[in-house]
Amino acid sequence: MQQARVGQADLSKWFPLAAVLAALTLAMLPPGTRRVARASGKTDDKRPDYSIGYTVHRTDLPGYFANRVTSRAFMVRGDGSGTTELAPELASKPYQYTQFGSWSPDGRQAILYQIWQDPENGAWEDKHGRWRFSAEHWLQDLILLDMETRKTTNVTAVERVSFYNAGLHFWPEKKFSFSAMIGGQLRPYVMDRSGKNKKPQDAGPGFIYGVSPSPDGKRICYHRDYRLYLADADGSNAKPVKDRNPFHFLPQWSPTGEWLAYLSGEHYNCHPHLVRPDGTGLRKLADRGGYRGVIQPIDKGATGHIERSDPFTWSPDGKWLYYTAKVGEAVELMRASPGGKIEQLTRSKPGVFNYLPQVSPDSKWVAFGSTRTGVRQLYVARADGTGVSPITRLEAGWGAFYAYWRPKP
Repeated sequence: MQQARVGQADLSKWFPLAAVLAALTLAMLPPGTRRVARASGKTDDKRPDYSIGYTVHRTDLPGYFANRVTSRAFMVRGDGSGTTELAPELASKPYQYTQFGSWSPDGRQAILYQIWQDPENGAWEDKHGRWRFSAEHWLQDLILLDMETRKTTNVTAVERVSFYNAGLHFWPEKKFSFSAMIGGQLRPYVMDRSGKNKKPQDAGPGFIYGVSPSPDGKRICYHRDYRLYLADADGSNAKPVKDRNPFHFLPQWSPTGEWLAYLSGEHYNCHPHLVRPDGTGLRKLADRGGYRGVIQPIDKGATGHIERSDPFTWSPDGKWLYYTAKVGEAVELMRASPGGKIEQLTRSKPGVFNYLPQVSPDSKWVAFGSTRTGVRQLYVARADGTGVSPITRLEAGWGAFYAYWRPKP
């Protein structure tokens, strides 16, 4: 599949109306928010010296299933050149598709999803507006792609424990953690790097999601039935994080392990919070201004079951938490320091969505999605939001999602 070029807007100039609207929305920012000044005149043309993995799929077909099966994993350089589809052979059968998952810590392997779904089940899900998972209808595996040899390894097919697998993490001591659907619920597992010796982690009963190891591999975090827990690496000594909100979601360790960030609040009205690994220091970090925290991956016919979460991310140096929030009539890219300093990094026209930020390994660049041209494209900017440049050039009816920076091997 080739990415077609479309006409690009001059992102260095703002229409007068947009400037007026931006000024009017300044008063609507949360207290303490700082707007980052944009440089005027010429800027240097330096672009990030990294590659980025991401996912592309159709957005204009009727129903979600028809769009989802067009999904493919891609890679592009930080300057927007060298677009390459990754492991196209993984989507060689009917109703089989790929998604980009992440990178190994050394950048030598890409983590891909290989997914197959029964089209009749896809039609049923579109009709009823909810998921229906079973071994008869689904097969989702985690694939390692060696970037030098281009050899793929299906680590969840080895000594298989589930038809639906997600969330591969590299652990110390040459281990992986991942989540497997068992009895209709996602359960945390560990396995050897070969895929062998899969063992469940003790996390108690209930819906387990967002399992993530601490940087030193000694602790894990996860949410069980949408309540955040901290536990030892084997799942023992689990303790809930106690705040007054009913909904917790998507915990992430800071790169230094000093903080754990998570979303807390009401469902579709939750905000970044911080807590220490021992459960102390709990506080709200930022407000998302009424943003529901989800993106619609298709243009029409969307239902609740297909909304995709729009989570936050840490910069690798641990100095900033990047997230999205509603400011006026747009969803903007923001960042907050652990100390509480907040900056707005984009200024968009009404109706624009900026989404899914990811920060480069050197913490100098941020990649994110945006609808600023009417098409869901990926962009790269400096860490402070300046120097925005597109890295995908998709035709209308396509969308780009889930950018992940490749660490240098």
